[in-house]
Amino acid sequence: MGLSTVEIGYLMIALVIILMFLKMPVGVTMILAGFLGFYFIRGLPAALSGLGIITWRQGINTILLVIPLFTWMGLLAAHGNISKDAFASIYRWVGHLPGGLAMACTCACTAFGAVCGNHIATAATMGTIALPEMRKYKYSDEFSLGCIAASGNLGIMIPPSGAFIIYGFLTETSIGALFIAGILPGLLITLMFLIQIFIQCKINPAIGPAGPNCTWDIRIKSLKGLWSIVTVFILVMGGIYTGVFTPTEAAACGVFVVFIIGIARRQLTWRGFICSLTETLMISTMIMLMIIGAMFFGSFSTASEIPTMAAQMVDNLAVNRYIVLGIIMIIYLIAGFVLDIYAILAVTLPIFFPIIEALGFDPLHFGVMSVLTVMLGSISPPFGIVVFALGGMYKDIPIFKIFRGTMPFFATMLVGLIIILFVPQLATLLPDFMFPYR
Repeated sequence: MGLSTVEIGYLMIALVIILMFLKMPVGVTMILAGFLGFYFIRGLPAALSGLGIITWRQGINTILLVIPLFTWMGLLAAHGNISKDAFASIYRWVGHLPGGLAMACTCACTAFGAVCGNHIATAATMGTIALPEMRKYKYSDEFSLGCIAASGNLGIMIPPSGAFIIYGFLTETSIGALFIAGILPGLLITLMFLIQIFIQCKINPAIGPAGPNCTWDIRIKSLKGLWSIVTVFILVMGGIYTGVFTPTEAAACGVFVVFIIGIARRQLTWRGFICSLTETLMISTMIMLMIIGAMFFGSFSTASEIPTMAAQMVDNLAVNRYIVLGIIMIIYLIAGFVLDIYAILAVTLPIFFPIIEALGFDPLHFGVMSVLTVMLGSISPPFGIVVFALGGMYKDIPIFKIFRGTMPFFATMLVGLIIILFVPQLATLLPDFMFPYR
């Protein structure tokens, strides 16, 4: 073609961006761009053999079993009404406060995130549970859906997280350590949301009036609604943290326990079980194809020498490394407007991660930062993906109102992001005590 390998690399990156905006599946987009790139650089035999080898290696990689297992665990929990019980239980404790229902929604999203690794699924599930109650007590729809969208985002930060699985696999970072790294940042954002909700509703009680007070006897009895989530979380995360389970083994145990709980409580129906399997198959195949595409495109990116050249260029720049990190975070924020977090990580990590390593940032810290930044983008105008998902469910509420409702939560998350940026120990403290991952 008369082009250098680097120029071909830039051309293929542009092709990926164009095809994604044309709504082509991300996995297919990266496979196509990687194949064409290899073809132009090394010829057809190299392109065919590279695609075949990477597809085969990733297809038989047992580590990837963690994706369908954790996905299935979350969907079994959703169909087993675990999230509904958690919301009802937490409301008994905080419902009498200004914005109590919103606080209960935030805490329930955090709790449900412990068994569901997807932010859109968490927001959609909690929307069907919390919004009718919020409307019953005359909460503002704008405030209610803003809270649900932002709090649902916590499902991708609280472990087990599908985003951390992809990040860990593509960067060869311990998935177990990434899960544990997300705990303190997730709890920090949850606490900041609760404070923000209280202040908002104290200033303007009309948007989130306080509910009826409950006796201590009722509150204590309501805790039984949390035992399912607490049991699963302790088993899965405790097993990973202590080294008793690998993430894959922990996921398998989690699926089994959630299934038994659903059957024992008579909340998991045969129809719900089949639906959970069908949805797991659809989500897992999409993610697996995306991972294969990312690995193939990453291999091409290495061959094009773009990551090496970018890392060297950044190393030669006379700027503070936090400026470079800030630029990467802005790119993630903008990408979060229009793309799912899985797609963003799959496309960008082959290029950005070598730069982050060259700058000396901890992979766990960057993992938490990147996921949180994409979370910000997913509730931000003009194309926040979580907001549009809720807008599709509640067509009687204009999208701009939901976006307006998310803005205070966006500001709170932004403050949380800055705190985590300059206090990396929030992401690295717990993993530093793990055995045997760190």
